[in-house]
Amino acid sequence: MNTNRRNVTSAGLVALLVLVVGTGCLWTSRTGPVKTQSRTIELGGARSVAVDLRMGAGELTLAGGVEDGGSLAEATFTYNVDDWLPTVDYVVGGDEGELTIEQPEVETVRLDSYRYEWDLRLNEDVPMTLDVALGAGKSEIDVSALSITSVDLEMGVGAVTVDLTGDRRRDVDVRIRGGVGEATVLLPDDVGVRASVSGGLGDVEANGMQRDGNSYVNDAYGESEATIALDIEGGVGGIELKVVD
Repeated sequence: MNTNRRNVTSAGLVALLVLVVGTGCLWTSRTGPVKTQSRTIELGGARSVAVDLRMGAGELTLAGGVEDGGSLAEATFTYNVDDWLPTVDYVVGGDEGELTIEQPEVETVRLDSYRYEWDLRLNEDVPMTLDVALGAGKSEIDVSALSITSVDLEMGVGAVTVDLTGDRRRDVDVRIRGGVGEATVLLPDDVGVRASVSGGLGDVEANGMQRDGNSYVNDAYGESEATIALDIEGGVGGIELKVVD
């Protein structure tokens, strides 16, 4: 193993230990049978929604798929630690809704024995902001069909794929803070993208993009009605920006 790779690996292990200790994830709680619970969250008259997701450890799958105008979200939670059923809170004030889904603070379980998955489907027509904080695990965040105005993602330990493609009629601000692992960001070829990438100890690949000063842009940048402004601060691991049809 060369020195650079050894340093990156050591830094990754330190970051994992900090994450595990800092979030109370030296897990000792007992696992049990796998349970599944589904929830439907009604929109409640909101005309825009702020979505806040806090997952300490597990697998998050997020996408559109809710076309019923009266519903905001359909969620399925799969878990085998009783105390890990997430809390779901939704309030509406005036025209604005706030949806918060959070993994409870719990005593822990062996990393190789737990099962914890969130499958969230969101309303495709309601303008929304998305704020996601992840711990350890693998996540797929697909906002291609959503009417997103901003995305704020904090990675933990693991791999994350973020799909920002889709029809964009308004500007979108996206902020990603890297953790320990790999981040893949899918970008449209027909909506302008300007990506600023800084920090981090891993490699950055920008497929289908060109350097513009300290940033990367795609061919549609400056030509489309809407623009995606992407700000990435890397962690330990690789970042891939990929323009797709």
